[in-house]
Amino acid sequence: MPRPTRRVPLARAMITAPQPEAVEAGAAVLSEGGNALDAVLACALTQGVVDPMMCGIGGLGTMVLHDPASGRTEVIDGLSTCPAACADDMWAADFERECADGYGYVVKGGVNELGHRAVTTPGILRVFAHAHAQYGQLPWARLFAPAIAVAEQGWMIRPHVATMFTLDETAVGRLPMVAKLALTADGRRLYLRADGTPKRPGDTVRNPELAATLGGIARDGAESFYSGAIAARMVADMAAHGGLLSAADLAGFKPRLSRPLDITYRGRRLAVPPPPAGGIVLAEMLRILERFDLTALGHNSADYIRIVAEAMKIAGADKEAHIGDPDFVPPPLAMLLSDAYADRQAARIRAGEKAKLTRVGADSKDTTTISCVDAAGLVVSLTHTLGVPSGVIPPGSGFMLNGAMNWYDPRPGRPGSIAPGKRRFSSLTPGIIFEGDTPVMTFGAPGGAWIGVALLQVVLNVLDWGMGMQEAVSAPRFSATTDEIDISNRIPRAVQREVEAMGYTVRRWPQSYPFAAPHGITMWDGVLEGGADPQRDGYVAGISSAPPRNPGIA
Repeated sequence: MPRPTRRVPLARAMITAPQPEAVEAGAAVLSEGGNALDAVLACALTQGVVDPMMCGIGGLGTMVLHDPASGRTEVIDGLSTCPAACADDMWAADFERECADGYGYVVKGGVNELGHRAVTTPGILRVFAHAHAQYGQLPWARLFAPAIAVAEQGWMIRPHVATMFTLDETAVGRLPMVAKLALTADGRRLYLRADGTPKRPGDTVRNPELAATLGGIARDGAESFYSGAIAARMVADMAAHGGLLSAADLAGFKPRLSRPLDITYRGRRLAVPPPPAGGIVLAEMLRILERFDLTALGHNSADYIRIVAEAMKIAGADKEAHIGDPDFVPPPLAMLLSDAYADRQAARIRAGEKAKLTRVGADSKDTTTISCVDAAGLVVSLTHTLGVPSGVIPPGSGFMLNGAMNWYDPRPGRPGSIAPGKRRFSSLTPGIIFEGDTPVMTFGAPGGAWIGVALLQVVLNVLDWGMGMQEAVSAPRFSATTDEIDISNRIPRAVQREVEAMGYTVRRWPQSYPFAAPHGITMWDGVLEGGADPQRDGYVAGISSAPPRNPGIA
């Protein structure tokens, strides 16, 4: 008797993200005839509703996009800027310490993390507006419909949202998340139970104010946020509470358009965002590791972990020393990515030398990502975030503003110090991999300083080890963002003992899927395969049927 065969139509388009409602929104747009950019915007706007501490219209982000019609690959950078009212020494006397895990800085009273003085100029809606004007296919207003519907009808607290709501990082220097949820009356009403505790899995959140705000942006465009009625509401709230953000900051914000930072690895080209985004860290690690026959070592063997971890530490230390806002600190990219420099660093690793990396300063883990490809070959990768949520919800608006001043070093004279109009280094690293001129993979991840090290391992898993995308994002990971090596609980203890015998301190994490949350899509030979990190609540959606001839979208 012949074996039964499961016939699954090949997907003609695909999207993956960490939130199920957001993936559903993007997939619906693809099914109705929208392209990958349309789907990513619908997905991202919905993410801002259902993951309110991770992202939203009060946040920032970076997009990498490849347009097959023009052959152009473009980076649209919406990383936030310090308000003009900032001064480099305004918190110097109140500086206490760096956060123990490297995610930000502790200032007396937490004013750089919680409340109105923590807010930087939000940039993400400018990214959305520019990308839609250049590449969008469906009407702008249509892309807001799923997010508006979810905000009006309500959404259910999922496990990962509940984890974020109850997160308490006082031990490392950050305020507990409940302090952000409880800062404003609107936050308490939306996200807390009657007893003052965060809502739990299965509880419902309805946010009609956010639905109205999104409806206004859908109708009037992004300018309503930057110079219209929504801007006026934000500025009035800032003035009432001693905030730094001004009308001029909002009106003057423009996204940065650039070519990606391109490198080759094993004959394939990676396109990642240049500084102040995090592509340089991934690029430098790959340049160093190309000097090694990694597959001869065995996947996640002790020798493999040692070599890859040393590349992580070298790139992390170089980022700390050299990378900030290029407008303020020109980065030595040619040197860091040169053959000669990669050869020297590889030689250090072969000689058994241990790089020093006391701590990595980076953005928060409160971030999310989307990857999408459509039938015409348009590829979009977006990572966006609130940085550290400020807790500030402008009255009646329904959305939270970022608290990304926490990223800036309160000590003057450093690459990451405070300055008016300055962008801070961000680990955000959405990217696309090409074989020749053909895109074959897109990737991105939330996870702060872990983004680069997690995406490195996903890229190695696919390009060196031949894994499919779901296997690549699910495989056990490790991290070296300090002198210690952190490992997943699924890496064998015998391997841990071998690494420790090499003179390393190894910390075993209780989670099975720690260190960022990569998502992505491979496109080998035109066959789409997506991967969604199992630690988050999202999934991969493939669209196999052709869109209707007349989708009837208003």
